[in-house]
Amino acid sequence: MQQVLVLNASFEPLNVTSVRRAHVLVFKGKAEVIEKLDQPLHSATDTYPWPHVIRLVAYVRVPRAVQRKISRRALFARDGWRCVYCGTTAGRLTLDHVIPRSRGGESVWENVVTACAPCNHQKGNRTLEEARMELVHPPKAPAPVLFIRLAAPKIPNGWQPYLAHFGSATG
Repeated sequence: MQQVLVLNASFEPLNVTSVRRAHVLVFKGKAEVIEKLDQPLHSATDTYPWPHVIRLVAYVRVPRAVQRKISRRALFARDGWRCVYCGTTAGRLTLDHVIPRSRGGESVWENVVTACAPCNHQKGNRTLEEARMELVHPPKAPAPVLFIRLAAPKIPNGWQPYLAHFGSATG
């Protein structure tokens, strides 16, 4: 399935959508085609540009990534597929709540990290101080580009200029 990059009116990357949805947004005047593919889209009576990158005409206020649901894949990608305690990429990766849920810790981007099984077991149901462990870097909400890179693991060359200035896949 061909995917289309959706940009906000400010050219900030927002999402990836289907060609059909992108065409509907353009047809209704809610978006404009910024980049198109060489082949056109055909209907029974007309021909349209095949959208590759579209930009919304009106600016859409996007909720912070904090409000995006945490998934294992997005969390592991944010942390570079490595344990935030020891830095290993080997072995089984797990999720760890920096402040344990039993102690009031929430399942939010700033409190959930990637941990290898040994580090997660070592930390257990304790705080970092109690377990005498440190984070390689503090957890934070990932850049929106992370979700685009997860939705389209092979980023087309035509999208690169629009993604380059808005954070990396690892946040």
